[in-house]
Amino acid sequence: MALRTAGDAWRTGRSGVPRRIPIPYPMNPSVQHVGDLHRPDVAHAQMDDETLITVFQQGDQSAYRYLVERHQERVRNLLFSMFRDQAVVDDMAQEVFIKAYQALPRFRFESSFYTWLYRIAVNRSRDEIRRRKVRRFFSFQPLDEGVEREIHDRLTHPADTRDTHELVHLALELLPETFRTAVILKDIEGLPYEEIAEVMQCEIGTVKSRLSRGRAMLRRALKPLLEEGTR
Repeated sequence: MALRTAGDAWRTGRSGVPRRIPIPYPMNPSVQHVGDLHRPDVAHAQMDDETLITVFQQGDQSAYRYLVERHQERVRNLLFSMFRDQAVVDDMAQEVFIKAYQALPRFRFESSFYTWLYRIAVNRSRDEIRRRKVRRFFSFQPLDEGVEREIHDRLTHPADTRDTHELVHLALELLPETFRTAVILKDIEGLPYEEIAEVMQCEIGTVKSRLSRGRAMLRRALKPLLEEGTR
């Protein structure tokens, strides 16, 4: 079924500027009324995720917009931590929710909806990272050198003019994808180990190992800043 952009919602981005975030939902939803449960003007906003998904799977596809509105900022924050490019984040978030919409009829309630959604977002991020690596390979533009140079340049600025948050995100780009994802999901998104393991589709022990190595890599990348803070 065709999708369109509608019911746009306004949200404030990290820059503080309100951003219009498109919400995908079916062009011609086939609403099957089963009591008041299927009246979106009355009940949808008060439903939990599992109930919304059940209603969606029973035929009321308009329920999906409430899932999007509820979780879009978390997905956008995750993608922003990965890429720091607002335009890229907007496009990828739209793709994530469209893919989730297409797969939702097969959702089996084996995990929470947002964990399942994070897994889609992480997989989409991996695809984008691989695509960029291929593009850099053929354009002979090594990313690491450019990021390291930018970190160095920013560290030469006076301490009171630096954006430490931006420096951390730059340093995250130096980490291989699996370690970067583990650090972002734990230290930025605050997910417990069990949910990170579900998102990354690995054992909890593997998550802890990747997180430990990722943090060590991040400390090395930010070593000049950390040393300066102890003076």
